[in-house]
Amino acid sequence: MPRLILLVILLLLSLLTVFKAPAYYLWLAAIMVSEYPLIFVGISVLLTSWGIWNVPYRLAGNIIGVVAIVLFLSPIFRAYWISKDLKQDMVQDLSRTDTTNISYPNRAPFALSKLFASTQTTPFKTFTYVTYQDTSLKLDFYRSRVLGKRPCVLVVHGGSWSSGDSQQLPELNSFLAERGYHVASINYRLAPKYKTPDPVEDVKNCLKYLREHADSLRIDTNKFILLGRSAGAQIALLAGYTLHDKSIIGVIDFYGPADMVWGYSIPSNPLIMDSRKVMVNYIGGRYEQVPDKYKTCSPLEFVDKQSPPTLIIHGHNDVLVAYEHSRRLNEKLQQNGIKHYWLKLPWATHGFDYNINGPGGQLSTYAVETFLNTISQSPPTP
Repeated sequence: MPRLILLVILLLLSLLTVFKAPAYYLWLAAIMVSEYPLIFVGISVLLTSWGIWNVPYRLAGNIIGVVAIVLFLSPIFRAYWISKDLKQDMVQDLSRTDTTNISYPNRAPFALSKLFASTQTTPFKTFTYVTYQDTSLKLDFYRSRVLGKRPCVLVVHGGSWSSGDSQQLPELNSFLAERGYHVASINYRLAPKYKTPDPVEDVKNCLKYLREHADSLRIDTNKFILLGRSAGAQIALLAGYTLHDKSIIGVIDFYGPADMVWGYSIPSNPLIMDSRKVMVNYIGGRYEQVPDKYKTCSPLEFVDKQSPPTLIIHGHNDVLVAYEHSRRLNEKLQQNGIKHYWLKLPWATHGFDYNINGPGGQLSTYAVETFLNTISQSPPTP
C-alpha cells in the first residue's frame, strides 16, 4: 500500500507537465517536475521496479508508475522535437540580407547529457548607476570573456514589480559573459512606493551610465540589448519600444505581460497570485480608475515599424503571466513587420529557466545566444 500511495503522488505530480498548476506550491513543484525531470523519473523507476516482487496492488502500481514515467519524460521528448528545427526556424525569422558573418552556437539546442550538468556563476562587479533624491540604484556587471568592445545585455529582474533584485538567476548572465557579451543586471525602483513608468526611467539612466563608462567597461555603445523576465520583461519591452534609442538593437522577453489592459480583464488564479492587486500597486489604481495608465504601460501598444527585433520566450503552462500575452505581442510584431521569434514551450511554466540545463532552460539559452549573435552582427568567435 505505501508503494501505491507514493506512485499515485508521483502520477499527480507528473500531470504538471501537461496541465497548469492549480495552486501556488504546485506551481513551484511544476518548475521542479518539468525542468529536473530525471530526478522524478529515477524515483518512479525505483518504485515501479519494486513491483517485480509480489507486493499488494502490484498491477495497479505498475500501470500508475509507467504512466508517471512517461509523463515525467515528456518534457525531454518535446524539447528534443523542438530542437530539431530551432536553428532553422530562428534563421528564417531573424535572417538579415547578409548572414555570412553570423556565428550560430556550435552545439545542439538540446542535449540529454546536459541534463546532468552543473551550473556555475562568474564574478561580477557592482556599481551605483543612478542616485535620486530618495534612493540610489546599483547594477551587477559581468564582464565579457572576449576582449575588445563588446555588446551589452541589460537584464531586468522579475518579481511582480515589487520584489526581486539584480542577483536573480545569475547563471544566464555568466553564460552570456563567457560567450562574449557584457551583462549589466540592474535593480530598479519597486512598487508600491514607485509606480510605472519609473522603472523605464531607471533603464534609461542605466543606459546613460553605461555609455559614460563605456571606455573602462569596454562596451560597444551601439549595441545594447534589453532582457527581462516576467515583470522585468514588461519593463524591458516598454523601454525598448518607447525610448526610441537606436542603440537598443533588440529585446528579449521571458514570459512578460505585454498587454496590461487585457491582463487586468483576465486575472490569474487567485490561489497562485492576486494579479489585479499586483497591477494596481504598480500602476496606481484599478483599470476603472486609470484606464489610460494601463494602456500606456502596455508594451504592445507602442510596437511600430521602427521597433527593435524581439525574442519572445513563453511556456504554455504559465500560471502567473498568461500565454495569451505573448500571442498578442507576436501578432502585433507580425503586423508591423518586425523581425522576431517566438519560442513556444508547451510543457513549461512561469520561471522554467530557473534551471538553464533543463529542457526549457537549454532551448531558451540557445535561443537567446542565437538571437544575440544574429542582431549584434559581429558575434564573438566560438
